[in-house]
Amino acid sequence: MCVPRTDCYRAEVQLRVERPDDRDAVGELQRRAFGDHGGAVAKLVDALRGTITSELGLSIVAEDGGEIIGHVMFTPSLLDAPRRLVDVQVLSPLGVASEHQGSGVGSALVRHGLAAAADQGTPLVFLEGDPGYYSRFGFTPGGDLGFRKPSLRIPDQAFQVVKLPAFEPWMGGTLVYAEVFWRYDSVGRRDPDQLPPPADIPSSHSGPLGDPQRGCAAAAPEGIPPRVRSNAHQPPSRQR
Repeated sequence: MCVPRTDCYRAEVQLRVERPDDRDAVGELQRRAFGDHGGAVAKLVDALRGTITSELGLSIVAEDGGEIIGHVMFTPSLLDAPRRLVDVQVLSPLGVASEHQGSGVGSALVRHGLAAAADQGTPLVFLEGDPGYYSRFGFTPGGDLGFRKPSLRIPDQAFQVVKLPAFEPWMGGTLVYAEVFWRYDSVGRRDPDQLPPPADIPSSHSGPLGDPQRGCAAAAPEGIPPRVRSNAHQPPSRQR
């Protein structure tokens, strides 16, 4: 699957669905693109692949002369709306090889993924990231539109959403990240200087995955080193 030439900075660059034989190259790309956090991002990508189905989600690569130079994932999560749970998608992570950053590869990946998500009938795509970068694709702060973020550790301006054609006005509520994001400590910001609560006071931020030294990316622009994120709790299971 490729996109028109106008979506990429050179005609030779193709965007297509990731194949099984791309996985090693994608992992290496994410490790290089995200620096010190690259190993955690690569593990997150491996786990997120298992959430993608034929009907929801996509893993897309940018290929130049047989080399993988960019990668983005759109994976299923849920919106806890008053009427019912709604299938939505999360853009995370987005990585571009350092020598190709600023060339339009990341923008092409995002635009192509949003078009594919719309074709799948997804009403909303959420992310955590820089509003100065993602606003060009139509993303706006979710709180401004009445959506609630899944963790208080996500900065208000970083919690962003874009509405796609399948959106209906009743679709409001709280974003519930897929379990994988919590398992890999990839939600919100971690403050390593924050003192732990006294032992006799329960903490909503404690748990087996609440290590402040762990973290990975949820949607940093084109491989910019990500914020450290933490796991507060696991989300409820999906219901119909």
